[in-house]
Amino acid sequence: MRENSVFGVRAADLFHVGLVVDDVGSAAAELSALWGYTWCEELAGRSHVVLPEGGTDLELRSVYSVTTPRVELVRSIPGTLWQPADSGVHHLGYWSDDVAADSAALVRRGHPCEALGVRPDGTAHWAFHRGPQGPRIELVTRALQPVLERIWATGGSTVVQEEGR
Repeated sequence: MRENSVFGVRAADLFHVGLVVDDVGSAAAELSALWGYTWCEELAGRSHVVLPEGGTDLELRSVYSVTTPRVELVRSIPGTLWQPADSGVHHLGYWSDDVAADSAALVRRGHPCEALGVRPDGTAHWAFHRGPQGPRIELVTRALQPVLERIWATGGSTVVQEEGR
């Protein structure tokens, strides 16, 4: 267990704020015009997701800002948890050294898991949780940190699909 945390994730592991939008291009343009954000290439691909009602494959599309503090714009998917939030903030994304264990700890604390991204071998590599208040929490395996840092540094997305995000 990490210092100052009830489980393996702590405040310093926050690495992005996620916004779900219907039009990623116009949202990115607006944030660029207002605050000077610049963006990576769009990340897209099919991902196996375990939802409370069972497993499914979804086409997930998002773009991260190169500019910090880091913002992720996620394209909405009707009928799923990926819908625009009333407050604007959909989720806070945290690095996790053990997504399965940290996800289980959140469930025990009253934050049910809404979606779990799994690799073909069944290993959890990201999870979305909804608590009784505030935005969702996204846990992302720290193994993806170097991959995403390369993307943020170059603005490219060529290695992400191979890494499972």
